[in-house]
Amino acid sequence: MLLARKRVLARCAATAVAAGLTAAGAIATAAPAAADAPGTGGATATLEGLQIYDRVDVTVDGRTHTYGAGLFNLAADGGGTYQTYCIDFGTAAQNGTQYRETGWDSSTLHDNPDAGKINWILQNSYPVVDDLNALAAEAGAESLTEEQAAAGTQAAIWHLSDGVEAVPQNENAQALTEWLLSAAEDVAEPSPSLQLNPSQVSGTPGSIIGPVTVETSADAVYVAPDAAAAEQGVTIVDANGEPISEDVAVTDGSELYFSVPEGAEDGSASLTATATSSVPVGRAFTGVDTVTQTMILAGSSDASVSATATANWASEGPAPAVTAHENCAAGGVDITATNEGDEPFVFELEGEEYEIPAGGSETVTVPVEDGQAYEITIAGLDGGEGWEFTGVLDCSTNGDGGMEPIGDDDSNEPSPAGDTGPDLADTGSSSGNPAMIAGIAVALLVAGGAAVFFIRRRSAASASGASADD
Repeated sequence: MLLARKRVLARCAATAVAAGLTAAGAIATAAPAAADAPGTGGATATLEGLQIYDRVDVTVDGRTHTYGAGLFNLAADGGGTYQTYCIDFGTAAQNGTQYRETGWDSSTLHDNPDAGKINWILQNSYPVVDDLNALAAEAGAESLTEEQAAAGTQAAIWHLSDGVEAVPQNENAQALTEWLLSAAEDVAEPSPSLQLNPSQVSGTPGSIIGPVTVETSADAVYVAPDAAAAEQGVTIVDANGEPISEDVAVTDGSELYFSVPEGAEDGSASLTATATSSVPVGRAFTGVDTVTQTMILAGSSDASVSATATANWASEGPAPAVTAHENCAAGGVDITATNEGDEPFVFELEGEEYEIPAGGSETVTVPVEDGQAYEITIAGLDGGEGWEFTGVLDCSTNGDGGMEPIGDDDSNEPSPAGDTGPDLADTGSSSGNPAMIAGIAVALLVAGGAAVFFIRRRSAASASGASADD
């Protein structure tokens, strides 16, 4: 992907959209479509809308309004359906928005001490518990419909995710909310449906490059190299160098390596891992390149999920690999550069120089404000292909104006799933056109300017006499 042995300048530009643009309902990055998203791998889906709901009164700052509250449907990109609850009361959700599975540390749950209790509620309420008679008996309610169970569960989650007072209007749903909050205990974050870690590795020809570790909740994962690997004689092997064929399943914890032939020209190749499985309940879902209401998975049918990893190699000089990870606790995007070449890898960020020795690794956090879009680009050597990471850092539940109350006369009920008509009024859903909002965000970005960070890198052997180009 990148690899040459001559002195070169690379640029890392993190472009941030002003946080105030969240009032428009969404933020979209102006980055090119061919970009790598931090946390690639796992489930992706499209928001269809609020599906099973009832009325809940929510009090915020001393003011009480009524909202439709319950389960959303997301159409899985690999087929099937995901059901989710909201964990981000104050942020609008756009029907038709793309979502991706992510870890708690890259979501609004990153600093929430009650995240484990939310997971307990999911494991012990509807729809995981689909026997509503048994659930009602456990909660001390006379009975429960699907709508009441969904509303009671959402109300309990909002207490813990957003710190709001949420009370279902139905007494049986109220009883469920109260029982869930009194019984909730910490439950650990679930494993990803499918993730490859790290998503990029590097090394030298004539060796096996890796490992790339499979992290999955699926029983069976299948791995296939891309066309570039086949053209260059690269195969996928285990730690002992034994080939892993496309029809042999690997499992959670398996280590994958790229076997690169001796004498191969400097280059790169990728592998794709796929699995068909349900996504674990409790996984977070955030918007792709947009600020939208953060969701948490409550139920999942089987769907196809995938993840990709890449290997770069060079016969001499630095051999870097670069990955990105959204780090809500640090308030930015972690850029990790690893060097498996035979010369140091040197780069400069915001006036500070970093040197990664052969066999070393360094992580630099590029600051990005919450709610801001970013574009981080690192150019390849000698004009070769580099890296580009885009997204929106969406770490806070402190949205402004995301929720739209419903009326007492039933004239403003939430629209059914898939209906993007103008009367949508649910837990933050909106009928706004994401493409139009994206255009507005880009225009405001151009008008308002951007924060830019520069990274340059060069081989140590040619560091003397270096000049900085823009």
